[in-house]
Amino acid sequence: MKEKSKQITRRNFIGTTGAVAAGLTIIPGSVVSGMGHRAPSDKLNIAVVGIGGMGNSNLRAVAPTENIVALCDVDWGYSKKVFEAHPNAKRYWDWRKMYDEMGKSIDAVIVATADHTHAIIAAHAMTLGKHVYVQKPLTHTVYESRLLTKLADKYKVATQMGNQGSSGEGVNLTVEWLQNGEIGEVRQVETFTDRPIWPQGLNVPNGEWVPDTLNWDLFVGPAKMRPYNSLYTPWNWRGWWDFGTGALGDMACHILHPVFKGLKLMYPIKAQGSSTLLLTDCAPNAQMVKLTFPARPTPKRSKMTYPEVEVIWYDGGLQPAKPAGWPAGKNMNNAGGGAIFHGTKDKLISGCYGRDPWLLSGRVPTSPKTERRLPDGVSHEMDWVRACKESPESRVKPKSDFSEAGPFNEMVVMGVLAVRLQGLNKELEWDGDKMEFKNVSADDKVRLTISDNFTIIDGDPKFDRPNLTINAQEFANEMIKHTYRAPWSLPDMPA
Repeated sequence: MKEKSKQITRRNFIGTTGAVAAGLTIIPGSVVSGMGHRAPSDKLNIAVVGIGGMGNSNLRAVAPTENIVALCDVDWGYSKKVFEAHPNAKRYWDWRKMYDEMGKSIDAVIVATADHTHAIIAAHAMTLGKHVYVQKPLTHTVYESRLLTKLADKYKVATQMGNQGSSGEGVNLTVEWLQNGEIGEVRQVETFTDRPIWPQGLNVPNGEWVPDTLNWDLFVGPAKMRPYNSLYTPWNWRGWWDFGTGALGDMACHILHPVFKGLKLMYPIKAQGSSTLLLTDCAPNAQMVKLTFPARPTPKRSKMTYPEVEVIWYDGGLQPAKPAGWPAGKNMNNAGGGAIFHGTKDKLISGCYGRDPWLLSGRVPTSPKTERRLPDGVSHEMDWVRACKESPESRVKPKSDFSEAGPFNEMVVMGVLAVRLQGLNKELEWDGDKMEFKNVSADDKVRLTISDNFTIIDGDPKFDRPNLTINAQEFANEMIKHTYRAPWSLPDMPA
């Protein structure tokens, strides 16, 4: 095992990114000179950041046909087998050092770290002219989603969010049925997941010694530093607000994507959330979110109109009520969740990833095939690889390109905002263009519960729940756009 890098110099990285920001283009070493694209038979040089979990699955999907030139992870114990499976790839603790040393020889980057570091790794890769594939949720905040959307457009790189269901036939059919008017106008959609399957609703644990195989400082990255505990990583980080986005971030990117795409949604105008006991640091055991979207323009010759619509989300084992006519004994949960589109003519039901759509009436639609299908055997990851090899002028966008995945992810993390601001006891009004709440003022306060110290004394329950009252506007703004811990920083937002 290589010696852990304790102090990484910033000089080369800052100098390189500054040059790109000034308008210089760093061309990946394997790009065909003067053409800006590559033959499909040429191999990409791919780096992967975060290889112990889902990143390994993404890696396996591209490794048979592409060159894996670098692997990066902050936990070399958790990632040991993956490193060993790719002996020719250079190993790194810190993605910044990887970019410094190998920036000119990398064509594309797969990012599969904890949620809170997705944006910073992907954003700097794009400023270096690298194509990026980023696990879901795309980012931790609204601002980060907007940033990645604009950077992808500015640098004309191929992008993909890792919500693989968007490449599946279920999403294709759901979108086609909706837009062909099969169920009429949709004014409400109910969605749910059976997650979390990791612990949530926890008090902040005491510190522990950091394992020798983990660089805790690099894991925390741009978030506020806290003592290490094995409850945080390598997997349970999803339930901690500083690192993850709870069940919403994990599963809404799979379940809500056909809703966002099929109903042509953009930014919500209203949001409200509720949950089981809400703690300052850890996501609740179960939650409900309602997002309201405005009416959208109806395209010419469209068979569907797009009125104002409510999208309701449940998690933690909660489900919508079964509508009248639901088949007796049929489980609403399909592979981890589902969605019910309430139309004026019928109801459309789909499972997690948009899979197995069907109409409550039993009718089988015969809508025209308008959505692009992937060729047999082509994965979500390889659809992105294909796009990386095409020129920006003629590129066919992957199925979850950032032009769609970015605004969609804003919808997902808006649910987190609604839950964490539920103590304001009002429906939040959102200005999507400005990325701010219209009815959270400088005078508003919100009370947060720090911990839940429940005990039973002499047979009686005793609740000790210390609270914290803070400025709601400052709290909201910090969740919309994080203040990064030094020396971590994002590139500037393109105009």
